[in-house]
Amino acid sequence: MTLLMDDRAGEALLPEEQEVFLPVCEQALQEEGFSLQTEVSLSLVTAEEIRQVNRRFRRIDRVTDVLSFPQLSFTPGEEEEKNERGEIILGDILICVARARSQAEEYGHSLRRELAFLTAHSMLHLLGYDHQTKAQEQEMFAKQEQILQSLGIPRR
Repeated sequence: MTLLMDDRAGEALLPEEQEVFLPVCEQALQEEGFSLQTEVSLSLVTAEEIRQVNRRFRRIDRVTDVLSFPQLSFTPGEEEEKNERGEIILGDILICVARARSQAEEYGHSLRRELAFLTAHSMLHLLGYDHQTKAQEQEMFAKQEQILQSLGIPRR
């Protein structure tokens, strides 16, 4: 898989925090049995940028921790968009580092763990999952935890 990273947050991350994104993306694909070559774009953004994107695309004028923009609809017969390397473009992930940092403190775990959680959450959205109902939420959160457990990234 190709992970296109763009750091627009301007917040210093430790090496172990910076290195968590690709393994989580790859583990999400593996757990879902998605063996096709893929490309994902992941941007680390400021609180103001994610607020603006949230307002523009979701009509919600507030800061959020993560936004996901899937490229695939998983509609039968759909022709997926591919990049120049023939990889399927799954979509885009935006993570607000400041919000992730404050949530990590609030939940009592590391920023690395919070960034991994948000990445797993977004990857599942890119792979067609949602959490509009209680059942969907339970399924999605169980899958997120499985991804993180597989990588040895515990909750505490």
